[in-house]
Amino acid sequence: MPAYKRILLKLSGEALMGDDAFGINRATIVRMVEEVAEVTRLGVQVAVVIGGGNIFRGVAGGSVGMDRATADYMGMLATVMNALALADAMDKAGLTARVMSAIGIDQVVEPYVRPKALQYLEEGKVVIFAAGTGNPFFTTDTAAALRGAEMGAEVVLKATKVDGVYTADPKLDPSATRYTSISFDEAMAKNLQVMDATAFALCRDQKLPVKVFSIFKPGALRSVVMGADEGTLVHV
Repeated sequence: MPAYKRILLKLSGEALMGDDAFGINRATIVRMVEEVAEVTRLGVQVAVVIGGGNIFRGVAGGSVGMDRATADYMGMLATVMNALALADAMDKAGLTARVMSAIGIDQVVEPYVRPKALQYLEEGKVVIFAAGTGNPFFTTDTAAALRGAEMGAEVVLKATKVDGVYTADPKLDPSATRYTSISFDEAMAKNLQVMDATAFALCRDQKLPVKVFSIFKPGALRSVVMGADEGTLVHV
């Protein structure tokens, strides 16, 4: 039996690059979608928030000296591209995906409407939230916390390159150990950089736990959903 009925999966744009320098790696996105399909087959409702770093990184050099709000809007548009790619791969894998954008691009994707998103989840569709919160100065981590709370998700699953939160950077410190679970307050006191501070505070205030795990480890998403000791649970 799955441990969760409804999850919010936060994917970074960088996760879609695979080993490429930037852009979308097709094989990587197909493998990720298979992981998502596996948990939907268990009856778990899945919402996704996607970042845009993989695309924005390619133009980041040109954004030096740019107005912060303008750069942030460019980043939001990058997340829309990623969301479309993800939805297309999901459709090809037999899933039904709906992209909802926080900024209006009606010819391309649906606008974000909370009751409609909840309806899609109840119907077993995967909902992909694009364009972050729709506001500059907020990260897609904050969007994940916000949408997770709005959708009534039981957990935010933050998919990263490492398999959890460690006492120190495991690449720099071989003696670093993984936390199985840690409180929000402890993670903040130790400055463990799980998410940005705004996202973290929102999850803590809403008592919305965050599970950090590696999306590159095959079967990890299923393990997390089944309640196995995978990754790190950050809780109140």
